[in-house]
Amino acid sequence: MTDNGFTRRWLYDPARPRLADYPTETGDHGLPVLETALEQIGEYQRRLWANRNRAVLLVVHGPDTSGKDSLIRTLATYVDPAGFHAWSFSRPQGAEERHDFLWRVVPYLPAYGEMVAFNRSHHEAVMAERVWPVRDPQSYDWDARYAAIRHFEQHLVAEGTTILKVWLNLSEDEHRERLLRRLDKPRKRWKFTVADIDGWEQRSQYNRYAEQALARTHTESAPWLVVPGDHKPRARAIVARMLADRLQQLAPEYPAEDAQVLAHYRQLLAERGVG
Repeated sequence: MTDNGFTRRWLYDPARPRLADYPTETGDHGLPVLETALEQIGEYQRRLWANRNRAVLLVVHGPDTSGKDSLIRTLATYVDPAGFHAWSFSRPQGAEERHDFLWRVVPYLPAYGEMVAFNRSHHEAVMAERVWPVRDPQSYDWDARYAAIRHFEQHLVAEGTTILKVWLNLSEDEHRERLLRRLDKPRKRWKFTVADIDGWEQRSQYNRYAEQALARTHTESAPWLVVPGDHKPRARAIVARMLADRLQQLAPEYPAEDAQVLAHYRQLLAERGVG
């Protein structure tokens, strides 16, 4: 994935582990046209679905209000729903708490030909769970979890799944403004819970653990991309362009047709007076 010049522009750099060192805003200059990228996603996702030999997993992370939901909705504008699914992961509950932390995401991984988007993912096990543990904090082995994620993703890539991991980088000021706007808009107020307040109060701690997670789970085969998140339309355009480019690389053409099958089909239709 790092061979694409546009993608490299947003590639996480382990030498710069602090999220504060990455931009949260970018100008319009040099950014792709969102609608064009979305149309290309739709076309190449259909080719991916037709070929059925590769899979794509898009992992989207970021603080509350960073626009994860709206980004995934936008990316799905032109996709074929038969080959696209989106799943959201919150705090582990019920059976999820009684299994290893990777257990809950495995059933939702993409099959060959599919594109799947995760709104939060297995990486929450080394981000949010470090701030809000679901069991005794002394029972966690964070180093083992980082290693498990790396090995898990390496296995997926080796078996034919391309992984795009996106962190939406949101500034503190914009985060505050978006929380306040939720209070001002009736259609947004339902989203506001005590967890939002707690999330805001723990923002610094969460970001610190997110920085560690990016540093410890960034690999050549499954790298992180840090996208400026303060302006939602620009963030969507950036991610859409990267996704479209990757899909084009994976499925540049439809499968070759079978000439004998087509000839036989034409013959059958002609015998029935069709055409």
